[in-house]
Amino acid sequence: MRESFEQFDETQTGDAFALQNGKLLKVRLSGGSIQAKKGSMVAYQGDVRFAAAGSGGLGRLVKKAVTGEGQSLMKMEGTGEVFLADTAQDVHLVHLDGDKLTVNGPNLLAFDADIDWDIERVQGGGGMAAGGLFNTTLQGTGWVALLTDGPPVRLDVSAAPTFADVQAAVAWSGGVSTSIKTDMGGIGSMLRGGSGEAIQIGFSGQGWVLVQPSEGRPVVPSGQGGGAGGGLGRLLQG
Repeated sequence: MRESFEQFDETQTGDAFALQNGKLLKVRLSGGSIQAKKGSMVAYQGDVRFAAAGSGGLGRLVKKAVTGEGQSLMKMEGTGEVFLADTAQDVHLVHLDGDKLTVNGPNLLAFDADIDWDIERVQGGGGMAAGGLFNTTLQGTGWVALLTDGPPVRLDVSAAPTFADVQAAVAWSGGVSTSIKTDMGGIGSMLRGGSGEAIQIGFSGQGWVLVQPSEGRPVVPSGQGGGAGGGLGRLLQG
């Protein structure tokens, strides 16, 4: 048999998290465990077991139920290599060293078991709009794998006033403060259908925000994970 698949051979690395390619994550298990987006496994080799990760406590369970934010997670443990992906979206790696990272739940693919997570409301006013916007926070030391719907841009929020669509903002680093900007444009704009950009997240401080060239994939059926933009994203999508 003649074939030309050598370029797709498995990446050889001892790292716990590695990019097999731009859309496929390779996770190496050595007796420990990793948390990943439920249903994201596409292949594995070795002795690997999969189980529902749960919410990690009653408090987080209630937050997920009330806000709609937070990804449905599975726990992978054992020894071997697992390949993870989600609808051929781009995969990106972030290594935390005791840092805090805020992520839009549907954009979270996997993270080390030593990293703690929670669900927090986006701060910065905005009245009822801000009250419906929640995201997932990660803190600790280890790897985090993010998803973007296309190649993203990383913006330095200290360089200039920075704003993003609530569904396009993928993640932002610790040290970044948020605000909610609402621009309804008055009654005349509302009668004309508005601009479609009535609510944005503002970013300031020291750090970066990662923005994808998309306002998120369509909301999946209930029980299959979160929709784009957390609770507010689902509200705006109707």
